Amino acid sequence: MDLVISSSLLFSLLVVAVNCLPEPFLDVVVDRYEIPSVCPREVETEDFIRFHFNGTLFADGKKFDSSHDRGKTFVSQVGLGRLITGMDRGLLGMCVNERRKITVPPHLAYGNVGTGGIIPPDAVLVYDILLLDIWNTEDKVETRTVSKPASCKRTTVASDYVRYHYNGTLLSGETFESSHSGNSTYNSYLGQGDLIKGMDEGLLGMCVGERRIIIVPPFLAYGETGYGSLVPPQATLVFEVLLVDVFNPNDDLIVEVKEVPKGCTRRTVTGDYIRYHYNGTFQDGKAFDSSYQRNSTYNTYVGKGYVIQGMDKALHGLCIGEKRRITVPPHMAYGETGVGKMIPGSAVLVFDIHVIDFHNPKDPVEIKVTFKPQDCSLTSEANDLIQYRYNCSLLDSTLLYSSDQYDSPSTATLGANQVILGLEKGLSGMCVGERREVIVPPHWGHGEDGAGEVPKSAVLFFELELMDLQKGVPEGFMFVWLADSPDPLFPAMDLNGDKEVPLEEFSSFIMIQVKEGTGRLRPGVDADSIVKEMFDNQDQNRDGKIVESELQQTDEATEQAKRDEL
Repeated sequence: MDLVISSSLLFSLLVVAVNCLPEPFLDVVVDRYEIPSVCPREVETEDFIRFHFNGTLFADGKKFDSSHDRGKTFVSQVGLGRLITGMDRGLLGMCVNERRKITVPPHLAYGNVGTGGIIPPDAVLVYDILLLDIWNTEDKVETRTVSKPASCKRTTVASDYVRYHYNGTLLSGETFESSHSGNSTYNSYLGQGDLIKGMDEGLLGMCVGERRIIIVPPFLAYGETGYGSLVPPQATLVFEVLLVDVFNPNDDLIVEVKEVPKGCTRRTVTGDYIRYHYNGTFQDGKAFDSSYQRNSTYNTYVGKGYVIQGMDKALHGLCIGEKRRITVPPHMAYGETGVGKMIPGSAVLVFDIHVIDFHNPKDPVEIKVTFKPQDCSLTSEANDLIQYRYNCSLLDSTLLYSSDQYDSPSTATLGANQVILGLEKGLSGMCVGERREVIVPPHWGHGEDGAGEVPKSAVLFFELELMDLQKGVPEGFMFVWLADSPDPLFPAMDLNGDKEVPLEEFSSFIMIQVKEGTGRLRPGVDADSIVKEMFDNQDQNRDGKIVESELQQTDEATEQAKRDEL
C-alpha cells in the first residue's frame, strides 16, 4: 500500500482524540539505530526523498507493506501532506544511508478507521527506513575540486571536446557505472546536449589533470525515468571525474620553443630530411611513445606528408639542436579513430622533440678552413698518400670516432675509394699542417643505412688536420717521370756500361731518380716490391737481366698500345 493519504483519511486524522491513546504513543517515536559517520545534509520540509521501507504493525509485527518486496524505492516530498503526518515528522533530520525505525501512533497515521482492510483501526505502525537520496527543487549542480594541477593553462568551455574518466555512484554510494572498468575514457562535446544537463554544467571550468566531484540532482540527470537498470528514477548522481583531455575543433597547433642553440644559421624547410628524438605523451602526462626508449631517432622528410599533419607543420623552421614542445589537436593527429591500443580516439598529443640534425638531398659537402700555413704550395689530390688526424661527430657533438684513439694518424690514398666521398672531398686540396671543419651530408657519407656507430641518414662533422703528404702516381702506374726521361734510356740505366742491367743495377737507377726528384714511385707500397715488378715487366726472357733489345720491345709495345687507343 502507499504511504500517501487520501482526503477522507486526512479528515479522520483531524478528529482523533489525542488523549485517548496510551501514554507512550502520544507522538512519533524515532529510533536512529544506524547513523553514517558523515552526514552532509539532513531532510528538511519540502525536500524530496527516495527510500526503502518495511512497514509492520506494532501490535503483532505483521508486515503490511514493503518497498523491498516491490523491488522499487519509494519517492515522495516531505512536510507537505503527501505522506501520513507521522512519517512527515519522523523523516525530518534524516541522513542518506541512515536507518531508523519510526513508530507512528494511530492519530498520526490512519486513526480509528484504518485503511483498506490492511491496517486495522487504531493501529500503531512501525516503519523501518533506509534513506537513499535527498534533493530539493532549488538544488543546483554541486562541484567540489579534489585536486588540481599546479599549472592550468586552459579550462573547459562550452563547445570543447573532452575525454574524462569517471566513477558514477548514487547518493547512497552504490556504483552504477565507471569508465575505469572498461579502461576507456568517456568522450563528448560540452554544451551541445550530448550529456545530461548537470554533467554538461559540472564539467565546465576544469583543467586537464583536475579531479572533481560533481553532484547532479535528479531533474538535471535522468529524472523520473531513470536510466535502464543502472540508474533508478529520481536519483541524485555523484560523479568522481578525472579530466584527461580537452580540445576545441577550432584549435590549431601549439608550439613552445624550449631551447634554441646560439649561432643558428639554418632552419628546416620543406624537402629537408630531419632526424629528431621525441617523447610522446597525452595532455595528462601519460607517455605513449618515445624514440629514446628505442635508442633511435625518428627520421623523415619535412612537409611531405610522411608524418601526421600537426607534426609536419611543426617541423618547419627548426634549428639543429633546438628543443620544442608541440601540442597537436586530434584533427591534426589521428582523429577520432586513434591508433590501436596506443593512442585513443580524439586524443590530443604532446611531443617534446630534440632536433639532432637535418639536411637536404641537394646539400654539398661544407668545408671550412680553420688554419692554413703560410707555405701551402703543395696540396693533396687524387692518388696522393696522406696521413691525417680527425674527429668524427654527429651534429649534436656526439663523438663517434677519432684518430686519437689509435697510435698513429690515419692513412689513405686519395681517389682509391678508401674513405667516404664526403671525407675525400674534405681532404682534397689540403697542405700539410692545414686544419679544416667538414660537414658531410649522408648522401656523401654512409647514406640511409649508416655504418657501425654511424646512425642511418646521419650528417657527420669532421675536424681534420693533414699531417703528411706523399704525392702519388696515376692509377695503374707504379712509377712516373717528373721530368723528361733520359734519351736514350738504356745507356742511362746501364750504370757500369756492360750492356746488361740486373735487378740490383735497375733498382739503383730508379732510386737515383726518386732521390733527385726526376721520378716518383707509387706511395704507400713497398719500394722494393714495386721495383721488382717493374724489372720483371722489362725482363722479357726472364733471365734476370735487361738488355737494350728488351727495353726497345717494351717501348714499341707501349707505343703500339697508345696507337690502338687512338
